[in-house]
Amino acid sequence: MKLVTFVHEGREALGRVDDDATTIRDLGGVVGDRSLLEVIGDWERLGAAIAAARDLPVVEGARLRAPIPEPRRDLFAVGKNYREHVAEFGRSGYDSPDKSEDLPDKPIVFSKATTSVTGPYDDVEAHTGVTSELDYEAELAVIIGVGGRGITRDDAMGHVWGYTIVNDVTARDVQRDHKQWLLGKSLDTHAPMGPWAVSADEVGDLAALEVSSTVNGEPRQKAPVADLIFDVPELIRVLSAGMTLLPGDVIATGTPAGVGIGFDPPRFLVPGDVVECAISGLGALRNTIR
Repeated sequence: MKLVTFVHEGREALGRVDDDATTIRDLGGVVGDRSLLEVIGDWERLGAAIAAARDLPVVEGARLRAPIPEPRRDLFAVGKNYREHVAEFGRSGYDSPDKSEDLPDKPIVFSKATTSVTGPYDDVEAHTGVTSELDYEAELAVIIGVGGRGITRDDAMGHVWGYTIVNDVTARDVQRDHKQWLLGKSLDTHAPMGPWAVSADEVGDLAALEVSSTVNGEPRQKAPVADLIFDVPELIRVLSAGMTLLPGDVIATGTPAGVGIGFDPPRFLVPGDVVECAISGLGALRNTIR
């Protein structure tokens, strides 16, 4: 199923998207005023009811928010998780503390503040007073369904509710100058998410999905999820080793090569640029820099 959080006539609600990937149906009659976060937490009971619901009212002219507009805690994110991106990042001089093209031997995990989350078609703030080196990163994001600690690789996929897209917008100069990633990754509106949250049963072969991005229509990134250095089961295993994952947690799995700092000279985003991030079967984000 494809689920969305929408706003219509001043009301925020949960919707189900038809197979045409366009028509939104109001799930209020099934889930009441529950958010997607709440629905995921009670999925065993509500999932079947949502799937079976028929003759749901169609919503016209709704504005989509991020599927989980206000995550319960910061997004987990993974750096340098595609081989070619590791190389371009190392060459760029923005790596910290050393300029290195070596592959990481363990996942590099950081977080993005909940307040960085914004909608799939909302404007992204340029924050010109804070950064002059704004970059894009198209990423597959995993949504945890069943929480847990000490999750094994073999059991990991059973803890996945589904998937969405995140653009891990990054202030490269802030990231470099502070020698850590939290500040440069967490500016307001710098985590466009959506357009849908797609349940795992609809995705099929995860490794076959293709992650891509364009800037003003120009292709920039393109790679299959199969190219991840640390795959989804490994990320879940590492994150849950000693730390409890919760239903609704979001894990952004890393970005392929082709980001702005990968060019010589770098090609940073400026106000007016339109960034589109897409993943096969999961839709596309389209955000304008303002």
